[in-house]
Amino acid sequence: MQGSRVAVIGGSIAGCAATLAAVRAGAESVTVYERAGGELRDRGVGISLHDDRYRELHEAGYVTPEMPYKQLDRRVWTVRDGDAELGRGLATQPFPFRAYNWGSLWQELRRRVPEGVDYRSRAAVASVSQDPDGVTVRLAGGGEERHDAVVGADGYRSVVREAMFPHLTPLYAGYVGWRGAGSDVGGSWPDDGEARTVVFPGGHCVIYRILTADGGSRVNWVLYTAPPEELAEELNLDEPTSLAPGRLSSQLTTHLRQLVAKHFPPYWAESILGTPPDSTILQPIYDLEVPGYAQGRLCLAGDAATVARPHIGGGSVKALQDAAALESAWREATGWDAAMAAYDHGRTEIGTAMVAQARRLGRAQVEETPEWAALDEEQFQSWWQKQNRTPDGRSGFGGHALRRG
Repeated sequence: MQGSRVAVIGGSIAGCAATLAAVRAGAESVTVYERAGGELRDRGVGISLHDDRYRELHEAGYVTPEMPYKQLDRRVWTVRDGDAELGRGLATQPFPFRAYNWGSLWQELRRRVPEGVDYRSRAAVASVSQDPDGVTVRLAGGGEERHDAVVGADGYRSVVREAMFPHLTPLYAGYVGWRGAGSDVGGSWPDDGEARTVVFPGGHCVIYRILTADGGSRVNWVLYTAPPEELAEELNLDEPTSLAPGRLSSQLTTHLRQLVAKHFPPYWAESILGTPPDSTILQPIYDLEVPGYAQGRLCLAGDAATVARPHIGGGSVKALQDAAALESAWREATGWDAAMAAYDHGRTEIGTAMVAQARRLGRAQVEETPEWAALDEEQFQSWWQKQNRTPDGRSGFGGHALRRG
């Protein structure tokens, strides 16, 4: 690996982590191609890392205590109960997660990328092709560049994955996620350690606080449900897509607001409806398994590889774990074939397990929801344990353990 030229396609969380992996493994030069312009730190939605996964990633050197977060410790599953301000709690569960602002976490990772790395914004890649001696990267604006190896960290519409597995695309799960980060309404909100999951027929909404760049807080929320058929048709959801802030139609916005007003307890409805429509994201939910994480001089990381539905709470965990595994494989191997084979062997099976678990959780919490209001605490906990049980004992809510034991 020493003296190699490596390219990383994609410069978000997965891309910055993969860049650190390549540098630590001994690459002489690393070029990052990020298609977006401006600062990715402006993306203000929330993500979370399970405490156990954080400890593993901290030990591996990919996260630090200095990265700003809010500590969560419990989750209250909640259903509307007449005019009761906070609704009725169905069950309370441990919820040992660190809640991050996506933009802040990216900024901290970006800051740790060495100055010698060639990080390029507004550098869209049209395609990549490989031969026995390396990889050619063709830029959308014209021109091409050569590298010894390429890491695809370019998300669920990855051009690197397309080169490895032509015509393999994420499959629409049948429902969407609305996301936003609204003003903190304060008042009746429980202390910072509590997250809420508001449930309703055909879906649920996860709500928790995240920090802002100025040290304040916002209410991060993501609501999962199937859109009405007539609205789904206009979105063309069979093609991988998402609607950024400002792109939601008035019909979609009206549907969301009516759903929240009907099914949410008043306080939590205010938390959602207080988010300006022009800052709300609509994210169709997809999933995808890949035959492998590496092929020749190409490899995949984050959502460019397996795409797992967000219910597992491990998307960012997987991206950071991919980088840690990539660094380990590249450090220990004596050549590219061995390095890529070691990375592929370590991650493909884990990615497939996470996709399967996320499908189970999605089916239970969106596609085939129980009669929430009829469940008592014991019934609910039994239902949850059944959904979150996995054969290997390593995966589950919060992601997949990086190491055994």
